[in-house]
Amino acid sequence: MYTRFNPENIKLNKYLFFTGKGGVGKTSIASSLAINLADQGKKVILVSTDPASNLQDIFDIDLDNKIRDIDKVKNLKLANFEPEKALEDYKESVVGPQRGKLPDEVIKAMEEQLSGTCTTEVAAFKEFTSFIADEELAEEYDHIIFDTAPTGHTLRMLELPSAWTNFLDNNKYGASCLGQLSGLDEERGIYKKAVENLANSDLTSLILVSRPIETALKEAARTSNELHEIGIDNQVHIINGMLDSYDDDLSTAIHNMQKKDVEAMPEGLKELETYYIPLKPYNTSSIENLRKFFSDDIEEKMESSVTIDTSKISRLQDVVDDLYKNDKKVILTMGKGGVGKTTIAAAIALGLNNKGKKVHLATTDPADHLKYIISERENLTISYIDEDKELESYREEVLGKAKEEGASEEDVDYIEEDLRSPCTQEIAVFRAFAEIVDKSEDEIVVIDTAPTGHTILLLESTESYNREISRNQGDVPESAKKLLPRLKDKDYTEVVIIALAEATPYYEAKRLKEDLDRAGIFNKWWIINSSYFASGSQNEILKARAEQEKEWIKTIDETSQSNTALVEWIPEDLKEDNLKDLL
Repeated sequence: MYTRFNPENIKLNKYLFFTGKGGVGKTSIASSLAINLADQGKKVILVSTDPASNLQDIFDIDLDNKIRDIDKVKNLKLANFEPEKALEDYKESVVGPQRGKLPDEVIKAMEEQLSGTCTTEVAAFKEFTSFIADEELAEEYDHIIFDTAPTGHTLRMLELPSAWTNFLDNNKYGASCLGQLSGLDEERGIYKKAVENLANSDLTSLILVSRPIETALKEAARTSNELHEIGIDNQVHIINGMLDSYDDDLSTAIHNMQKKDVEAMPEGLKELETYYIPLKPYNTSSIENLRKFFSDDIEEKMESSVTIDTSKISRLQDVVDDLYKNDKKVILTMGKGGVGKTTIAAAIALGLNNKGKKVHLATTDPADHLKYIISERENLTISYIDEDKELESYREEVLGKAKEEGASEEDVDYIEEDLRSPCTQEIAVFRAFAEIVDKSEDEIVVIDTAPTGHTILLLESTESYNREISRNQGDVPESAKKLLPRLKDKDYTEVVIIALAEATPYYEAKRLKEDLDRAGIFNKWWIINSSYFASGSQNEILKARAEQEKEWIKTIDETSQSNTALVEWIPEDLKEDNLKDLL
């Protein structure tokens, strides 16, 4: 279908940025490319800001944001930023000067506004610029490779004039992620140079990494469109993890599913130069194996020393039984994109309904997809929250208010950009969730893709900061007034975290858990979905992948204090009979 990725047959620019959803394999591909180029005699720096990066393990060296030599790979140097530290340093650079000058509640609101995804991207970009705008480094090195690139949304914000004005300190119009750029103003010229270099197709290539599944391909397409919009057109697409070898029911099902999803990828991706990398059966977290990552000649097999006693690992039915026993009224499934939240939410709703409970299942996934998984029946109803519709309604409300109050054209431009951010969408959808959660007075409500802990904290901080709700209590629906107290009542609401037995989904789920704890929202159960280990496949590649899962099954079970349920991998085109098999 597509050509296998081989760096020897591709023109590679000085700056190479890898971007894609978490867990698609950016670090492995970037590391392998860096090693191969260095082995060819090229002088290379590999820079990572991926919070789940395992560069230190791969290269067996302690790393920070300083450039380090690698003894085992001549011509290669590494730097590994810690996004959480960069975020904290960046937040303090913005908030620190205001401590003692502003009320504590305002400081708290500022800190929470600067805790989300958007600010993390800006903090990471601040670190990127020390490499991409440095003329001496550009002269000395043939290639500077970045694992995890800034998004198109972040780069567009850097281009907006209002991002550099005092608008950020005075905004009162209700957009969601304001203040991210406050700490960049002193070095505006450097950032301008960095953005120019990113858009220079003679200097920079953006390598979009996806997996052969619908969610990852759609995310790659969205990222590609954002980058095109700001003039970054030199893009290459790599589909990582194609299963070439299939010889049992599960491996054949995976192969067929991947083939279908790749053939149906968004048109924008089909126009890009696209390559694929086969699913690797063995551990690639070593220099020697990464040297051979783009070939089939990988020797080390993953023989895990971890022992998993499956009799002590719960099943999804155990989770349903526990939720039933504790009479939970609101159940939220949460996790990174692509881990199977919709499937698990549907299975939980079905399980509770089978126990005689009246259940309402709400999702942000298209309803015409969900109805093929589970159908309405007696005491089980389904609704669909249209995220695009909710976002458009919220955008119109915020922009209308800004224009009525005389906001400048530049400020309106900035608000429009800010309203495209991920947390804005969550806040817009939040209002629709309030209506759904209100149904819990009469039935159990199961919600797929719930607002994150950060969103809830942001709303609380915004409430205390601008007194929006208290000024307008007469206009706020009862459902909205009751929402936060309900979500924070551990006897009423429970979050079920969905993850995969892999590094990146685990680390992202762990950060989600920390957000929930900060917000005071109860979580007990973690569900490991789509497990090769639980499937018992005899396909050589999938058996090897199952061995690699064991370490992460153990880690997740320890993190959840043995409240972990394991769900085997089944084809994504689920039917109701498949759903019953999960319980």
